Amino acid sequence: MTRSAITRPIRQALSRPLVQQPRNILAGLVSTRSQASVADSEPNSEIKSGPPQLVNELPDPREENEVRLPRAVQALYLQPLRREAQYGVPTCDLQLRSFSIPNLEFFCDFALRAAYYLNLPAFGPVPLPKIIERWTVPRSHFIFKKSQENFERVTRRRLIQIRDGHPESVQIWLAFLQKHAYYGIGMKANVWEFDSIGTGKNLDSQMKSLQDIVNEKMEHFGRDKTPGTVEKVKEILASERFRHTP
Repeated sequence: MTRSAITRPIRQALSRPLVQQPRNILAGLVSTRSQASVADSEPNSEIKSGPPQLVNELPDPREENEVRLPRAVQALYLQPLRREAQYGVPTCDLQLRSFSIPNLEFFCDFALRAAYYLNLPAFGPVPLPKIIERWTVPRSHFIFKKSQENFERVTRRRLIQIRDGHPESVQIWLAFLQKHAYYGIGMKANVWEFDSIGTGKNLDSQMKSLQDIVNEKMEHFGRDKTPGTVEKVKEILASERFRHTP
């Protein structure tokens, strides 16, 4: 017997698995699942059909007593809404100035929200170049004159532009901002108004009424009138009562 004939059965024994897995495992699972689905589809089954109830979908008892905030209050926690301009014609440039950046940003947000509710397309705020002012003053006098102190003031600016806005709406917007002005905020507005063709003819037709208004205002000035003070004084001096006064 040769060596290869002896080692061949040993190799075959080692190459075989010790425990042979059953070949019908998958078939058993498929058959079990099919039987379960058939049992669920029977009309006489005791299980009622319906949406599955999840534990996470149960309402939280702490949230039942909470009141939902209105939409207008929820909008305060979001970015301000904006209107879209149809033609893009500028009607107002509002420049805001302040020495404090938080106050300036707060009032810019307030102005944008007010413009949205007045149906005004607002753009901005656009940061403008800051204004830096410096002063040098002496700290004392006489021999301490060379001791000086420097002061600096930085002015921050923002620009908000209104486009395609009605003149009356723009005036209401500016009046609202002026009424609810924030401390430390300065405002400067440039307003443009557009009129129809033939404005000169309309002004000529209104000239007579304007002239009457001017004449009515000029009547209160006494330059062209003859003062009656001299005659009044002569009348008092010539009176009988003034003569017999001791």
